[in-house]
Amino acid sequence: MTDGTGGTDGTTALLRALHAQRRHVLGILDGLDDEALRRPVLPSGWHCLGLVQHLALDVERFWFRAVVAGEAAVVQGLADEDDAWRVDTGVPAADVLDRYRREADLADAVIAATPADRALAWWPQDLFGEPHLHTLRDVLLHVITETACHAGHLDAARELLDGRRWLVLP
Repeated sequence: MTDGTGGTDGTTALLRALHAQRRHVLGILDGLDDEALRRPVLPSGWHCLGLVQHLALDVERFWFRAVVAGEAAVVQGLADEDDAWRVDTGVPAADVLDRYRREADLADAVIAATPADRALAWWPQDLFGEPHLHTLRDVLLHVITETACHAGHLDAARELLDGRRWLVLP
């Protein structure tokens, strides 16, 4: 029996929503040069490129490859990483954007291979305490929410940088 969206476990509609938010993240940044992508526009000092790197490493990779799939290399590598929001000046902006796309593709592979109600393979209890997410479906909802929230941050940053607004005709 299908769930009405083409899938059998309810993840098809969730994945479609996640893909839309990922497109938003990349679309709102389209046309910005390296300098603009690194320019902080809010008092907190973060910049668009740092936010995209955060989405790649702390969201896509962390939640899907570490928490859902339990990939040992990812889990073990988490302790060795610096703040994902910081992007070294020598790292080209295109590399960060490509990393986000690659991590999204790897996350999609985990999603495709995991039943929606399967228990999570690993939980970062030292970060979050007792689990508040329990299945792939829970993680998908969490990541959609976080990605949408950050897409909104990028909307505001882009408007402050050059006045462009997402999906608004000039």
